[in-house]
Amino acid sequence: MVDSETQDVSSQKSESKLGMRHLMALIMFLATTVSYATRVSMSVGIVAMTSNNSYGYPVFDWPRSIQDTILSSFFWGYIVLQIPAGYLAGRFGGKYLMLVSMATTGVVNLLLPIAAIKGDYMAVCACRIVMGVAQGLLYPSLHGVLGHWVPVSERSRLGTFVYAGAQLGTIIELMTSGALSASRFGWPSVFYVAGITCIVWSIVWLIVGDSTPASSRWISKKERKYIEMNSGSNELGHGKMPTPWLSILTSLPFWAILLAHSGQNLGFWTLLTELPSYMNHVLNVDIKQNGQLSALPYIAMWLLSFFFSWLADFLVNRNIIRLVTSRRIFNTIAQWGPAVALLGLSYLPAGNLSLAVIILTVTVGLNGAHYVGFMLSHIDLSPNHASTMMGFTNGIGAIFSILAPLTVSFVVEDETSADDWRKVFFISVAFYFLANLFYLLFISADVQEWNDPKPSKPIEDGEKKVEDKNTEKNPEKNTNNVGEHKF
Repeated sequence: MVDSETQDVSSQKSESKLGMRHLMALIMFLATTVSYATRVSMSVGIVAMTSNNSYGYPVFDWPRSIQDTILSSFFWGYIVLQIPAGYLAGRFGGKYLMLVSMATTGVVNLLLPIAAIKGDYMAVCACRIVMGVAQGLLYPSLHGVLGHWVPVSERSRLGTFVYAGAQLGTIIELMTSGALSASRFGWPSVFYVAGITCIVWSIVWLIVGDSTPASSRWISKKERKYIEMNSGSNELGHGKMPTPWLSILTSLPFWAILLAHSGQNLGFWTLLTELPSYMNHVLNVDIKQNGQLSALPYIAMWLLSFFFSWLADFLVNRNIIRLVTSRRIFNTIAQWGPAVALLGLSYLPAGNLSLAVIILTVTVGLNGAHYVGFMLSHIDLSPNHASTMMGFTNGIGAIFSILAPLTVSFVVEDETSADDWRKVFFISVAFYFLANLFYLLFISADVQEWNDPKPSKPIEDGEKKVEDKNTEKNPEKNTNNVGEHKF
C-alpha cells in the first residue's frame, strides 16, 4: 500500500500544470455565474418594471403580492427536474443537459420583455417557471461532470471555483442591472443581456465541453490518464451503469449530505430573503437603499470561499488532516458560524448600521465554507453517481428554500416585533445546528462500494486478466479509503 500511495502522489505532481480540466472548470464557473445572474435579474428588473422611466418603456401596476408571485415562480419550476436530471446525467452524461439548460434560459430571457408586454404578469410567471425547470438540469449535471473531470487532490479548489460563480453572478447582477434599467435601453436590456450571454456560453460549451475526459477531443492522453487514475470515476461509460438506488437511499453518509443541504437552504434563504426586512422594520436599517451594502455579503462569501478551498486542499494534500476531517471542519464553519452570528444579530440594538452590516457580512461570508463541506461530499462518496445524489439533495433542498419565507409569514405577526423575529432566527439556528451535527456524526469521505457496478456475469479467465491489469494500473479503485487514507 505504501508503494501505491507513493505512485499516486507522484502521478498527482506530474500533472499539476494547467490542462483541459482547468478549462472545463472555467467554463462551468461561467455557467454558474451566468445562471445565477439570470435568477437575480428579476429581483432588480421588477423594480424598474414597476417604476416610471424617462424613455417610454411600459410600466406595470403590479401590487406587492403579484411581485412576490413573480419572484417565487422560478422555484416552482426549479424543483421539477432535479431528481430526473441527476438520474439522466448519471446515465448519459451532463454535456447536453447543461446545453439545454443554458440555451433554454437564454431564449426565455430574450422572450421575457415581449411576454410581459403582451401577456402581463401571467406570461412573466410562465417564463420564470420554464427558466426554473431548465436550470433544474444544471447543478446535477455540473456535479456529475465534476466527478469525472476533477482529481481528488484538486477537488476542493476546482469544485469551489465552479460553484463560487453563483456569488459572482449575484454581485454582477446587483451592480449592473440598476444601471442597465436606468439607461436609454431600459428594463428590457436587463433580460436581453442575460439572454445573449447564455446563448454565447451555450455555443462555447457545445464546441469545447464534454461529460468525461474519455469523450473529449481536446484533452491529451497524459492528462486523461492522470484524471482517470485519480478521480475515482468509472471508465465504462454512462449508459452501462445502473443506479444503485437502494444503496444510496439506505446510506447514512448520503442522509448526512441530504440533511446538511436542507439545513443550508433553509438557513441561507431565510438569511438573504428576510434579513433585509428584519433590519428595516426592527433595526431601522434599510440596507436595500445602498446597492454596495447589498452586494457586500456576497463579495465576502465569494472571496472567503476561495480561501477556504485553498486551505482545505493545503491541509489534506500535506497530510495534516484527512479528507473527511476537512469536510467536517469546513461544514461546521459554514453552518454553526452563521448560527452563532444569527443569534447575535437577533439581540442587536436598533439603529446600529455598522455592526448590523458587519454581522451580516461575516455570517454570509462564513457560509462560503459549505462549498468544501457537504457540497463536494456527493463526489467523495461516489464520483459515478454524484449527479444522481446532487439532483436528489438539491431537489429536497429547494423545497426548504421555498419554506423559508413561508416560515416568516407563519411566525411573524408583527414585523416590528423583535421577539417574533427571534423565533424565525431560532428555527434557522436549530436547523443549522442539527443538520451539521448529523453530518459530523455520519459523513464519510470513502468511495462507497456501490460506486462501481457489480459484474452481471461470472468473470472468465480472459476478463480476469484484463481486470488485474486495470487494477495494477489504478490500484485505488480497489480500496474504499481513497478519501480518508490517501489524501
